[in-house]
Amino acid sequence: MDLIIMSGKSFIAKIEEGILKITKPDYMDSKEDVDDFLKNSSDNKLPGGIFKSVDFNGTPVFTFGDENAKNTILYIHGGAYVNEINYQHLIYCFLLSRKLNANVLAPVYPLAPSSKAIQTYEVVTELYETLISRNNLTLMGDSAGGGFVHSFCQYLKTIDLPQPDRIITFSPWVDISMSNLPYDSENDPILGEIGLKEIGKSWAGNWNTQDYRVSPIFGDNEGLPDTLIFAGENEIFCKDIKKYVENLKKDGINVKLIIGNGLFHIYPLFPIPEAVSAFKEIKKEIID
Repeated sequence: MDLIIMSGKSFIAKIEEGILKITKPDYMDSKEDVDDFLKNSSDNKLPGGIFKSVDFNGTPVFTFGDENAKNTILYIHGGAYVNEINYQHLIYCFLLSRKLNANVLAPVYPLAPSSKAIQTYEVVTELYETLISRNNLTLMGDSAGGGFVHSFCQYLKTIDLPQPDRIITFSPWVDISMSNLPYDSENDPILGEIGLKEIGKSWAGNWNTQDYRVSPIFGDNEGLPDTLIFAGENEIFCKDIKKYVENLKKDGINVKLIIGNGLFHIYPLFPIPEAVSAFKEIKKEIID
């Protein structure tokens, strides 16, 4: 296992962190607010504008780059399983396609509270089956989407489908049960333990929140592909991610963990200097 701690934090990252603190959702730190959020949550609208989706058996999928590109990336977006894909994700997928000569696919998968994890497995499995014949296939995701990627690759073994060539995730949510107490929600400008724990229950549905299909930290990683994981040192997921990386190592997986010094959740997706360094690492994994 390689553990790399990126030096930082830049002035621009400090400004971004300040903005995030101001805009942190109330439901992340309040049981009352998260209950109200889940009770009154409705389907999110998809981003409009220049980004267009195609229909895949009833599921919208945003696509970027040429289908015949040398590399293929299936990107599972974050949002705590309750928030829809947004412009931040779409712009990042566009950059991936342009800079890595890749066909990038980002499905608009079912979300809690109206949908559960089992429905998303059905959608993503069907889409994944259409991609397994392609060369240099990467499964990538951020936050909740990153956690799903790790669980999904564990699940692939149970249905006899081949693994992708590699896994790359940003701040994956690897334990939706939030069982590795204590968590420092106060210093995380995006996430909070209280909200995440309730959202995790909603997402799991009839599955236990410690089922590997929703919390990969409890799963079997043997046979998974090479894995690259990014985490922010100051995010509440960091210690869970470190624990999961140790699990990967014990299961014989070639894994590299890159921690952004003093940085926040999914920092590689933000327009900060540290994200440029992260992208260079991704390029090394995929095309160098």
